[in-house]
Amino acid sequence: MGRKIKERIGEVVSDKMDKTVVICIKREFTHPLYGKTIRRKKNIKAHSEDNRCREGDIVRIVETRPLSKDKHWRVVEIIKRREEVG
Repeated sequence: MGRKIKERIGEVVSDKMDKTVVICIKREFTHPLYGKTIRRKKNIKAHSEDNRCREGDIVRIVETRPLSKDKHWRVVEIIKRREEVG
């Protein structure tokens, strides 16, 4: 039985670093006792080898070996590009 590969979809919130993007992962779940919808978000640093990701893009990331102190994810594909305004 192999490990299941973790995949997440999120929005790029920063592309200021070289070969690294910060991705906001948002999730919603219902509280087990009270039934209220709870929203949580987490910012994750991911490796983007070719620096193609831009702020506002929706991307798919997968977990990988540690690439640095904070980077344990890698961008697999850009699902949706941000529409350029103006």
